[in-house]
Amino acid sequence: MTVATWIIAILFVFPLLWMILTAFKQENDAYTDPPKLFFTPTFDQISNVLNSGFLPYLGNSAFVTVISTLLVLLLGIPAAYALSLAPVKGTKNALGFFLSTKMLPIVAAIIPLYVISQNTNLLDTVWALIILYTAMNLPLAIWMMRSFFLEVPGEMIEAARIDGANLPTLLRKIIMPVVAPGIAATALICVIFSWTEFFYAVNLTAARAGTVPVFLVGFITSEGLYWAQLSAAALLASLPVMIVGWIAQNHLVRGLSMGAVK
Repeated sequence: MTVATWIIAILFVFPLLWMILTAFKQENDAYTDPPKLFFTPTFDQISNVLNSGFLPYLGNSAFVTVISTLLVLLLGIPAAYALSLAPVKGTKNALGFFLSTKMLPIVAAIIPLYVISQNTNLLDTVWALIILYTAMNLPLAIWMMRSFFLEVPGEMIEAARIDGANLPTLLRKIIMPVVAPGIAATALICVIFSWTEFFYAVNLTAARAGTVPVFLVGFITSEGLYWAQLSAAALLASLPVMIVGWIAQNHLVRGLSMGAVK
């Protein structure tokens, strides 16, 4: 069983490892058949990517991702609390509505979104992406955080209320420490979805507000693919998410395991 697990893990990780290897090759080494496993590493491709205007796209992606994730948490935490620990009539209908918003294919909405963005002067701006990414991630975040809030023992909340804690104090000192791993996991998933989103970005941005996925498309030309440069760009594009995931891995595992059968 252990051998099979290692084989499956290697198969999943192999494309990432191959991308990293190719990023440090010259273009002629990237096109050899059979592929070269032993070569002289070079930073030329990474340098070329950085000198070809990568940083503005990286800045746009970072700004859009951080702001949209903060907005999702700002809106989603109160909603998740209301739908879990303080439910009112129609809660199930609200949850069903949130879930139904994820069923609409985004390609069906791109034309009206384009027209709205154009008429509101949001076309080719980071604010259009922030609004869309917030709306895109909010339903999933509410569903996830609701399940985490349901794990808070009712006795703790009741004891805090008896001691005179108001709602802000209850959220800050009692509930938030318990659900913090779940919120961290939700935030990380929102970061990944926002960072890697391509369809909205490629259709609603151009020169000023393009994100990292849009930048990667520039390496697909009529002359063919520049595998080494494309691999270097993909490595730089995925590095921030990998670093964030590595730092938050303990919170992610704890958050995703909340509610599991013990």
